[in-house]
Amino acid sequence: MPFYTDLVASNFCLRGDLILPDRILEDSYLVVRDGRITAIESDKSVSEGMLLVELADAYISPGFVDLHVHGGGGADYMDGTPEAVRTANRAHLRHGTTSIFPTTTTGTPEQLHRMIQACLAVRDYWSTADGAAIAGIHFYGPYFAEDKVGCHSKSGRRDPTPAEYERFLSLGIIRIATCAAELPGAESFYAAARNQRCLITCGHSNASWSEMKQAFDAGVRHVDHFWCAMSSVPSLRSRFGTPMQASMEQFVIAHHELRTEVIADGQHLSPELLQFALQMKGASRLCLVTDANRAVDLPPGRYRFGSQEDGPWIEGDGKVGFVPGQGLASAVVDTMVRTMKNQTSASLPEVIRMASLTPAERAGIADEVGSLAVGKRADLLVLDRQLAIQRILLRGEEVLQA
Repeated sequence: MPFYTDLVASNFCLRGDLILPDRILEDSYLVVRDGRITAIESDKSVSEGMLLVELADAYISPGFVDLHVHGGGGADYMDGTPEAVRTANRAHLRHGTTSIFPTTTTGTPEQLHRMIQACLAVRDYWSTADGAAIAGIHFYGPYFAEDKVGCHSKSGRRDPTPAEYERFLSLGIIRIATCAAELPGAESFYAAARNQRCLITCGHSNASWSEMKQAFDAGVRHVDHFWCAMSSVPSLRSRFGTPMQASMEQFVIAHHELRTEVIADGQHLSPELLQFALQMKGASRLCLVTDANRAVDLPPGRYRFGSQEDGPWIEGDGKVGFVPGQGLASAVVDTMVRTMKNQTSASLPEVIRMASLTPAERAGIADEVGSLAVGKRADLLVLDRQLAIQRILLRGEEVLQA
């Protein structure tokens, strides 16, 4: 990855239009000292005695935070090596993700163990050359409903067992933990993950309203990728017959406390569904996630989803990965941002919030990242007026120029 910089000072000031969570500060100044934001002002005097970088006709945005991402640049986190982790992290940094949660697929206990150990190794010895900073692992697979596995390996799916998940949770890097609500042992899993201060979520689930109510009572306040690999009224009829049952969709919409995600790549969800999710949840309760796979930044072709050794084959068309006639696996955050801005009524501050502050809040890292605020890390993006990334700064160090 060709990382390079002409911005080498540890203390500097950027001038441009600053995207805050609720507004845009036009023609303002953002001061960075030793990798942290130390001032945000409209008065030029704040820049006196410092290197001033003029960013004419540009936006300055917080770096993006991705809660749900499987790989990129030819690597999947389930490949289980530090180099695979770095390859994926570098690919997503190129697209503006500065804080990342490598996400497990279904797989064997040994594959999950290797993935977690590889992420620990990269996190513990991280430098900006390694790409996006690991903020934690999203322990996503293997606890999926059998009929909602999607493009993941069916052989790697199973019900949660304490002997397995307690070992993984004890390693201290898992910050998000997913389990289908209807599985035997789901509530015990939620309790164990909650004790480790994880964000607990429900995904790849064919749960009914009553099963979601049990998960909600156990502390679930987040549902993975809305409308994707989740129950619907028709899917529940195959489980329960009639009378028809309310599904995850209805439960999420009815409960203000529940947050969720959308994959806004222009492939998974129509503009009408993206707009509906925005209207129902709002920018403070809706995250943009990629659900990206190893095919990101690669030409069309066949690629493994999950472990390179035995993951299912998917097709990549340069936009999205898919199993023909079945599930999709997605793209990158800067694409999501442009799609959400172009296809919904969301304002630019709202769109950037959904890609940065809202996921940071969900994962419990908003005191460090997710918005332009004094005291936070200087993880910054310079965007042109079409929201294409021009420059990337990671902890105050410029790592990439377009």
